[in-house]
Amino acid sequence: MSITIEDQRSDRAARVGTPPRIVQGGMGTAISGWALARAVARTGQLGVVSGTALDVVCARRLQDGDPGGHVRRALAAFPDPQIALRILDTYFVEGGIAPDTPYRPVLRHTVASARALQELTVAANFVEVFLAKEGHDGVVGINYLHKIDLPLPASCYGALLAGVDYVCVGAGNPADIPELVRTLARHERAALDVRIVGARSDLQVVFEPQDIVPPSPTGPGRAPLSMPQVLAIVASVDLAEALAADPRWRPDGFVVEGPLAGGHNAPPRGPRAVDTIGQPVYGARDEVDIARIVALGLPVWVAGACASPQAVRRALALGAAGVQAGTVFAVSDESGLATTLKDQIRRRVMDDDLQVRADWRVSPTGFPFRVAELPGTWTDPAAVAARRPVCDLGFLRSAYLTDEGRVDYRCPAEPEGVYLRKGGRAANRDGRVCLCNALFAACGMPQRRGADREPALVTVGADLEPVARLLRDGHGSYSAADAVAYLLTD
Repeated sequence: MSITIEDQRSDRAARVGTPPRIVQGGMGTAISGWALARAVARTGQLGVVSGTALDVVCARRLQDGDPGGHVRRALAAFPDPQIALRILDTYFVEGGIAPDTPYRPVLRHTVASARALQELTVAANFVEVFLAKEGHDGVVGINYLHKIDLPLPASCYGALLAGVDYVCVGAGNPADIPELVRTLARHERAALDVRIVGARSDLQVVFEPQDIVPPSPTGPGRAPLSMPQVLAIVASVDLAEALAADPRWRPDGFVVEGPLAGGHNAPPRGPRAVDTIGQPVYGARDEVDIARIVALGLPVWVAGACASPQAVRRALALGAAGVQAGTVFAVSDESGLATTLKDQIRRRVMDDDLQVRADWRVSPTGFPFRVAELPGTWTDPAAVAARRPVCDLGFLRSAYLTDEGRVDYRCPAEPEGVYLRKGGRAANRDGRVCLCNALFAACGMPQRRGADREPALVTVGADLEPVARLLRDGHGSYSAADAVAYLLTD
C-alpha cells in the first residue's frame, strides 16, 4: 500500500500532538540557541532554535573551549563518530583560544560545498537540536532563512537526524521545503534550486545524505527519519493560498508575520515610501486577512507585536492556533544575546529609552531590517567608521554568472573594490552592514581582528511594552518560562 503526502501529514501531526499556543521565534545567529528553545519546550510550548550559520556557531563554541562540554556531549551522540572526531580535532581548543586570537575560519558555502563543510553543517544542526531536545518530552523546532539557501539541504538533514519536530522557513518562498524535508527523511539524494543572477536557469545544490553519514555496511538498512511539521513563514494571503493549493508545496501550518516583528520584514507591497526617519511605510495592502489564511484549514500562528495575553486572545478569536513571539524571548535570561547588550537593552526598555527603527538599507538582502539604537554597535557612526570592510563569512552572498560563464558570489557589504569588480552597483552598497559578522558579535562571538572586535547589530521588534512589564515584575530580569506564563495569562 502506498503512503500519500496526506498520510505523512496526518502521521506527523499525531506525533507532535496538539498545536502549541506559543511559538518562540527563531532569532538571529544563536540568539534563539538551544538553551532558550529547551526552556520554552519544557513549558509545553514550541521552542525554536535558529538554524542560521550553525556551522560557524559550532566551530566558535568549540574554539571557546566548549564551556559545560555541551557541544562535545552532543557530538558524542552523532551517528558517525568519525565525523565528530574530525570536527573536534579541527576546532576544539581546551580552555578556549586567547582573547586576542582570531577564530579559525570556516569554509564558505557554494553550490558545491566541500565535503568537510557539509559534514560540519550536518553535525552542527544535529548538535543544536539534540541539546534543545535533551532532558524533556516537549517539542522543538528549527528556523531557517530560505535566502540562505546553499547550506539548507545539509542543515535540514542534521536537524532531522536529531529528531526535530518542526521546521520553520521564511525569508523567501518556502514552496520547495516540504518536498526537500520528505526526501531527506528517506535518506535520499536531495536537490534545491538556487537562483544565479545572469543565468538563464537556476542551478541546484545537490546533497547526498549517504555520502555524509553512510549506513552501516552490516546493518539491516536505514529506517526513515521521523517527519517534522513544516511551517511556512509568510506575509501575504496570496503566498499562503498558493502554497496550500499544491500538495507538493503545502506546509503543515503558517506563521503570518507582520511588519512590526524584529529581524527581516517583507517590504511594503505598494510604491516605496519612507517616513521622516527613513522607515518603510506600510499601508492597507500590507494588512493580512488572517481569517482567509485560517480558512485554508491549516494551523496558523500570528507574529509581529503579538507578545501579550491580549494578542494571544485576539489570535485565538480569529481561529488561529496562537502566536509567535520573538523579542520577549530575546531579552530573557536564556537567550543567546551577549550579556552586555542584553543588560543595555533591559535598562533602556525600563527607562523607556530604546529607539527601534526599520532600516531599508542595512541588510544586504534588500529587505527592511529592524534595529535597536545602541552605542558601540553598527548604529553608532564611530563604530562603523572604525571598522575595516571584510567579507569572511559570506552567508548573505548572492550567486551570479561571470562574463566567463562561471558561478561566483558577491555581497554589497563586502569591500567596495571587490564588489564593484564583480559587477555590483555602487548604489547597492549605501548603508549596508555586514550582518554576518554583526550578528555573531551580538551573540557574544565577534571575530577578533588584532585589537579590534567586530561591532554588533541588535534586532528587536517594535513593541517593547511586554518586555518592560516582565522586567518590572521580575525586578530587572525574567526567564523564558516567565514569558510563557505571561503570554498564557487568562
